[in-house]
Amino acid sequence: MIPFTIRQIEHAIAVLDHGSVARASEALGIAQPTVSASLAKLEDIIGIQLFIRHHAQGVSPSPQGIAFLSEARNLLSHAQDLHRQSAEAGTAVEGTICVGSFTTIAPVFTPQLVAGFQTLHPKASITLQEGTQDKLLDGLRAGRFDCALLYDVDMPDDLVLTRLGAFQPHVLLPAGHHLAKNTRVSLKDVANEPFILLDIAPSRTYFTRILEKEGVIPKIAFSSPSLEVVRGLVGQGLGYSILITRPSGDTSYSGEHLAVRPIAEPVQPGIIALASLKQLRKTRLVQSFEEFCVEKFKMMWSPM
Repeated sequence: MIPFTIRQIEHAIAVLDHGSVARASEALGIAQPTVSASLAKLEDIIGIQLFIRHHAQGVSPSPQGIAFLSEARNLLSHAQDLHRQSAEAGTAVEGTICVGSFTTIAPVFTPQLVAGFQTLHPKASITLQEGTQDKLLDGLRAGRFDCALLYDVDMPDDLVLTRLGAFQPHVLLPAGHHLAKNTRVSLKDVANEPFILLDIAPSRTYFTRILEKEGVIPKIAFSSPSLEVVRGLVGQGLGYSILITRPSGDTSYSGEHLAVRPIAEPVQPGIIALASLKQLRKTRLVQSFEEFCVEKFKMMWSPM
């Protein structure tokens, strides 16, 4: 461990440059006894007398002090550069931001967010990584992500959330299903039909809670962590599903037509949020991305 401080070095260089403790104190804007004590402490730590005191004539560097203070000036210069760079990194909208995204959110929202933000801030770049909710939380805590797009479901207390949009879940049916003729579908009407579960946390908990709140125990026929596999199974007529994410086209990967219908009962919407670690101070870059996401969701998706 380095026993002396940058502040002590700063005081010693000021004394060297101004030729006396009194003038150094005045230049630094601090009390003379503070500078004297700081200098004495530094000399005691390094075991070198840095200055020769001349009565009523200030000070001059000792032979050993000349060598030490030369290196100390370089150290102080590097420290000042580091401070300036960190200050600029905290205020400038430039650099790289690492963003995590929940797997079902990523394909629908992140491409437009990335393209729009980089158009607005050409000196900024974004790295993306998709993952499950657990993977995103681990990444935030490990410092791999600056922020993450996820669903606000059972969030831990060590995160700060900026809510972006509220999205109503829907019933997904094969296009030829007899309930597809309805403008809305009651969950009680599908209670006895095979259910295809998007089996990924926190989606599985969110969707089963919706059904159970209406007294429906889902008859799970198939489950998959893939949104498109769920849509494909529904398209094949193997059951219904409940989802939040809705791609722009109502067809499965294999071309089957799907029917998307609002749920007749009032249900809790899914909240998409931008999460960051509470204990981590946000840089200007992260703040700018957060502000951009809020405005983008208001303009293009679901205003809250």
